[in-house]
Amino acid sequence: MRTRQEEEATAGPRNATMTQSLIPVIALIAMLSLSVYLFGADSSGGANQIALLLGGAIAAVIAVRNGHPWPQLERAIVEGIATAMGAILILLAVGALIGAWMLAGTVPAMIYYGLQIMDARIFYAASCLICAVASLSIGSSWTVAGTLGVGLMGVAFGLGLSPAVTAGAVVSGAYFGDKMSPLSDTTNLSPAVVGTDLFTHIRHMVWTTTPAFLTALLLFTVVGFSRHAQGDSATLAETLATLEAGFHITPWALLPLLVVFGLAMKKFPPLPTILVGALLGGVMAVFLQPEVVIAFADSPGLAPWLAQLKGIWIALATGYVSTTGNEAVDALLSRGGMDSMLTTIWLILCALAFGAVLAHAGMLERLIRGVIGWAKTTGSLVFSVVVSCIGINIVAADQYIAIVLPGRMFRAEFERRGLHVKNLSRTLEDAGTMTSALVPWNTCGAYMAAALGVPTLSYAPFAFFNLLSPVVAVIYAMRNISITRVGAGEPVPAK
Repeated sequence: MRTRQEEEATAGPRNATMTQSLIPVIALIAMLSLSVYLFGADSSGGANQIALLLGGAIAAVIAVRNGHPWPQLERAIVEGIATAMGAILILLAVGALIGAWMLAGTVPAMIYYGLQIMDARIFYAASCLICAVASLSIGSSWTVAGTLGVGLMGVAFGLGLSPAVTAGAVVSGAYFGDKMSPLSDTTNLSPAVVGTDLFTHIRHMVWTTTPAFLTALLLFTVVGFSRHAQGDSATLAETLATLEAGFHITPWALLPLLVVFGLAMKKFPPLPTILVGALLGGVMAVFLQPEVVIAFADSPGLAPWLAQLKGIWIALATGYVSTTGNEAVDALLSRGGMDSMLTTIWLILCALAFGAVLAHAGMLERLIRGVIGWAKTTGSLVFSVVVSCIGINIVAADQYIAIVLPGRMFRAEFERRGLHVKNLSRTLEDAGTMTSALVPWNTCGAYMAAALGVPTLSYAPFAFFNLLSPVVAVIYAMRNISITRVGAGEPVPAK
């Protein structure tokens, strides 16, 4: 006669119930809320990480009680973290790039020229549009934010404009290309998951993307005209003079930026592209800012070439520290370095560990099944996809999981109801791709905050395009606008 424990071991792990699946999610939301209440903008410096780890521990206890062996859970955590190693390496490379570009005068030159040509009233809308065109051409929101975005943040400072609104404009523009460019990984992933082709997917997204993006541009224009710049002409002149005195301002300093965008347009992978940009920035610093590099190295006993090598090394590793004497400019330019990304990486690792436990234990799948059962109409079905994508961006902290998991689980339901799967692929982008940058511990939200120097929750209310996209998707579905049914459009592709 076998014992109950032996029978349970033979039967294998039990499926998580809805209550069990909700417990770690509710616990995490409560702990994160407490973290933000106690630590405010500093909560991502360690408090959020602790909350994520404790939430993962709660999920792991439930999973073990359901029969999931700990070694398998640990393996799932390692594999979950491994999926983000590419993003982590890019984060480190961007940190190095920012430090090198500060030292080379690339970012100071972007700020200097930007201050002379940009009108404060249209700056937010122009920043969004510039980033949108750039990201559409290269298909990478991260590259645009880590290069053009950094320069635009500096221009906003010089014009006395809001860093939060500027970051929101940069994120909005950068994610336009991440969503619509055929070179973007998410734009290729979404149709592949549900079984439609790339250009059918892009054409269908035009319906929801156009009104969302035009409305975002209008809002940025209204904000720009209604919020007067805090700086004055004297402050602007002082900033320009400080930049001229501290660096050799020349169009040649923009060469690393052009090279990075050229490589991206040639479809070079992001990591080597950004590393090339960082190293080229170090080389340009030697030729354009030799005195700055030697002074930054602060090693009088070294030969000049060794001092320059040391200065570049420091900028890549720990970032550039400006000493112009202007406190505001020094605070703006003292940035970058690989180690500036370590807290962000810590946050990502903890978030992915939490999400990996929930995914392995079947809790995410159970939550999505519950959402599908609730949806009775086309509008509520699309709303369910939106909620699932946003929820997974929050819980699993990864936009790829937020696209793949709902895509696989909702496809059969879309087909059963006679809805073309391109409706699903579009919604995955409208919600999964677009909201990933609004979650502080998501890989995308953490990256944008680190690259732009503005906390995610500060810029999120102004990332108008990202906020509007899922709203437009739901409104269209509820009003039956641009919802293609099988027989009314292209046939559903074979599985």
